[in-house]
Amino acid sequence: SPPVLPMLAQQPHRGYTLRGAFGCLYTPLKEVSASYMPQVALQYEPIRCVGNQCRAVLNPYCQVDFMSKLWTCPFCLTRNHFPPHYAENISETNLPAELIPQYGTCEYELPINPHDPYQQQQQQGSAAPAFLFVVDTCVHAEELAELADSIQQVLNLLPEDALVGLITYGTNVNVHEVGFEGCSKSFILRGDKEYETSRVAELLGISRGNQFAPPQQQHQNGGANPAAQQPALHLPSGVGKFLLPVSECSFVLENMLEDLQKDPWPVPSDKRTARCTGVALSVAMGLLDAAIPRRGGRVMLFTGGPCTSGPGAIVSRLKTEDMRSHTDLAQNKAPLHAAACEYYAKLAGRATGIDPNPKNKKSQQNQLQQQLQSGACHVVDIFACSLDQVGMLEMKTLVEATGGLMVLGDSFGQSVFKESFKRVFRRWPSEKPGDGDALMMGFAASMEVMTSREFKVSGAIGPCSSLHKMSPNVSDLEVGKGGTNAWSLGGIDPNTTIAVYFDVATATSNNNNPNKRRFLQFLTRYQHMNGRTRLRSTTLCGPWHSDPNDVSPIRASFDQEAAAILTARLAVHRTETEDVGDVLMWVDRSLIRLAAKFADYRPDDPSSFRLPHAFSIYPQFMFHLRRSPFLQLFNSSPDEASYYRYILTRENTSNSLVMIQPTLLSYSFNGPPQPTLLDSQSVRPDTILLLDTFFHVVVFHGETIAAWREMKYHQQEEHASFRQLLEAPQDDAQLIMDSRFPVPRYIVCDQHKSEARFLMAKLNPSVTHHTGEGGGGAQVFTDDVSLRVFMEHLMKLSVQS
Repeated sequence: SPPVLPMLAQQPHRGYTLRGAFGCLYTPLKEVSASYMPQVALQYEPIRCVGNQCRAVLNPYCQVDFMSKLWTCPFCLTRNHFPPHYAENISETNLPAELIPQYGTCEYELPINPHDPYQQQQQQGSAAPAFLFVVDTCVHAEELAELADSIQQVLNLLPEDALVGLITYGTNVNVHEVGFEGCSKSFILRGDKEYETSRVAELLGISRGNQFAPPQQQHQNGGANPAAQQPALHLPSGVGKFLLPVSECSFVLENMLEDLQKDPWPVPSDKRTARCTGVALSVAMGLLDAAIPRRGGRVMLFTGGPCTSGPGAIVSRLKTEDMRSHTDLAQNKAPLHAAACEYYAKLAGRATGIDPNPKNKKSQQNQLQQQLQSGACHVVDIFACSLDQVGMLEMKTLVEATGGLMVLGDSFGQSVFKESFKRVFRRWPSEKPGDGDALMMGFAASMEVMTSREFKVSGAIGPCSSLHKMSPNVSDLEVGKGGTNAWSLGGIDPNTTIAVYFDVATATSNNNNPNKRRFLQFLTRYQHMNGRTRLRSTTLCGPWHSDPNDVSPIRASFDQEAAAILTARLAVHRTETEDVGDVLMWVDRSLIRLAAKFADYRPDDPSSFRLPHAFSIYPQFMFHLRRSPFLQLFNSSPDEASYYRYILTRENTSNSLVMIQPTLLSYSFNGPPQPTLLDSQSVRPDTILLLDTFFHVVVFHGETIAAWREMKYHQQEEHASFRQLLEAPQDDAQLIMDSRFPVPRYIVCDQHKSEARFLMAKLNPSVTHHTGEGGGGAQVFTDDVSLRVFMEHLMKLSVQS
């Protein structure tokens, strides 16, 4: 949807002001209907603007002169000539797909460079991605067996030509040679030191050479005429040794998984297991970098406990030292936290190929070109199943920079892990043109944002890292990862969503034109599952309003759902550098200023306060955001908080809204299921409630319903309607879980029982132990204010003159 005006008000000296802060949520791989996008990728290079520092792609909003065969870029107003093959055939009745008015999004499959060895190889059909499984062998034998079984099942879901490999780790790191059939063979690397890519290649005997170097580098090295030089198409020795197509090594790999045993090193009773997670990740990334430097790949880490050995350790092996808590982090009493964060940030720099602090502008531009063309191909995913913390907080930087996935569970035998792991390998429907049966993922993605002159890019929040690309449309006001208009996304899937924030440029006389339009273009480049590079272009156009005395157009166009998510992402981003209490105060002040700006009221008269329809539920979103696990740290560990926040910053609009304000359905004999208020008054003895918080799906039975069920009335034929009432929420819960990643935890509970807390904690406490049961419903034992009290204070503070 077009950019919206979210509430981002704050003190002028702190940055964000209502003056011009607005943003949008963009999902690069979102499936678009045939009415708005060609269903087959266009098999040619896009036509780009030749304007200085523009390079925008031809789109339906360009002005076309069919007589002189020229088109005008709406971003920089440069007049461009059509290439000959366009100019010969284009007319008002014969338009290319890019100029068809309803096609705001077009996807191009870029032609293969004949001088690029890697692209030559993918043309021969050998460019499927790699999946490197990194398994923690310090877990209990039962857990290890469950994990091995899940990986064996997933092997059947992979394309036959997909490369697979196996690394196990405990005290040391074992790189298994899947191409050796005689017996189980592995290379053992010490678990107390970091390994660079070159060192990994040397120890594993992987010959790297320059077979995947860019074409111009090969020409320089060879010194021969490029046209007369045939590129080498052989693979590095790591492929065929440590990485093999699943069709060739499934039997060997399954045997390896069946033979996995717990790490044999002895563990003293007063110490934790030696677990070198950080070194295992370093070796895995080095193996992929050496063997398939420009092919997509995933490092899939399965861990069952904290890293205690080598770089990246988050806790000492001595059991007398506790895991870091929120209090320890706030008081700087976590001695290993900073070093671990620095180590995983360094691994993130290796994965993305971009130095976060480039020494000079030329080096920065070289890195940028390399990243846009072939970097960040390898994604790091973390599947953590443990009752203790594992270091999600520290490793989040690495996962976020590469666009990876996070799944947090209690056991490898739970459906939260098993089903989530399988859903990583979901495929497009077979009838989808050009993508049928392909895995729903992309690699080496990067995104660039073009804007017209009226506004500039402030930054982005989501699973991305800055490419440090400077452009005239980059704002001095930084929000999130700012100072650039291009970001590396790494791995992407149909749910990956980036929040992009903008700033209004300095007002000019031209902005007073009532017919002024503003333009926005997203250019997403990524590596498809077939190995080919694709470019998706999405262009938006909307009106421009500049009269400060008339806010009615802004009121009418306000998207409160998108605004709530943009604000939530910004609040979560601020928790990385600010105290949570300060962030909550910022959310409150921002809401008050928004209400004071756009509500209708008489000064100093709270009873006259009225919010426009487009803003009516926005305060409710903020009320639930304040009580959410994203901003409330009570009863959650640092790992859990980090996990919840990461999921919020990468999911799409509908899923994010469910996280902020859960949905509640009521089932009773009075009629069909219907949505009900997320309020304690919705709890009735004769109803069943279905709560969806995204992370949990809760079926809650009222006291009377639970009693009838215990008396087994649902098993009697005369009470068939009661049996149907019990089954209906369970069927709906299954539908919710079938379409979600990560798979939520499923909870069935009864009123007044212990697990009822999962529902009661999410309800608006309109009935508490202080107010009594005068209004019906169930009491919530909390000191939190209710939504009614929250709104009364909002109205009172907003109307103050």
